Amino acid sequence: MKMMVNVCGHNLCESCVELLFVKGSGACPECNVALRRGNFRLQLFEDANVDKEVDIRRRILKDFNKQEEDFSSLREYNDYLEMVEDIIFNLTNNLEILETNKRIIAYKDQHKEEIVKNRSRRNKDALEIEDILALEMKQNGQRRTELQVLEQAEKAAKIKNKEKLIDELMFGERNAEQILEEHREQVAAEERSSKAFSTGAAAAASLPSTTTIPTDQPFLYTKPLLDLQGPGLPEEEALDGCGFMAHVRAPSQQEAAGGYLGSLGCYRAMQEAMAGLYYVPGAK
Repeated sequence: MKMMVNVCGHNLCESCVELLFVKGSGACPECNVALRRGNFRLQLFEDANVDKEVDIRRRILKDFNKQEEDFSSLREYNDYLEMVEDIIFNLTNNLEILETNKRIIAYKDQHKEEIVKNRSRRNKDALEIEDILALEMKQNGQRRTELQVLEQAEKAAKIKNKEKLIDELMFGERNAEQILEEHREQVAAEERSSKAFSTGAAAAASLPSTTTIPTDQPFLYTKPLLDLQGPGLPEEEALDGCGFMAHVRAPSQQEAAGGYLGSLGCYRAMQEAMAGLYYVPGAK
């Protein structure tokens, strides 16, 4: 089933649209707005209002096509963008339709020459997109060329191996079964090497022999040693008993749900306070 959406934002299936416009014109079944068959288009988004906004935005931006360089200051450009978004919002949500349409007509009449001029001018974003697309097309062409070269090399190697096999079978003195077995082994080895190259296994095989392969043994946590060059800190579990937690704020419900403990913040603050406290320059 193909869903179609109209200018008022309500959607109908394609069959219902055909039945509705058998006589050439009809009204929306939900809002009774007069519609034309040509105003229906294929619905692309799950929410029909999104299709409506996209269509309105595309139609409005054809006329409101000024760029940042057309304004003397950034504030004027931002005010212009805000005005455009207000127009799109009103048309999308059916707010002040009459006043908004009058505003659009007045703008078109006032800036008729600028609209025509700006339509033929491409902005910076469009030029950047064209450059990106051109680069992607160039890269795709290079990849296709490389694949064609590899395919031709593989075909040439297969033909060469086949001719070699025929020559050995015709003029060789060894057993035919032995020659065929060697040929199969050679072809299988070449296929494995080509697959390894395409999957990156060849690059992994070229690593130095000192590279260690990680094992599946579980990770064992060892508590880091904090050298304060002086008296040590009490354990985190003993902070409350030593009176350090008396003036520490209790964690909120959201903090406790995330696993945060007040003793953690207190212990971190003590580490920062004690770090470098007993440091003596030049001492080892």
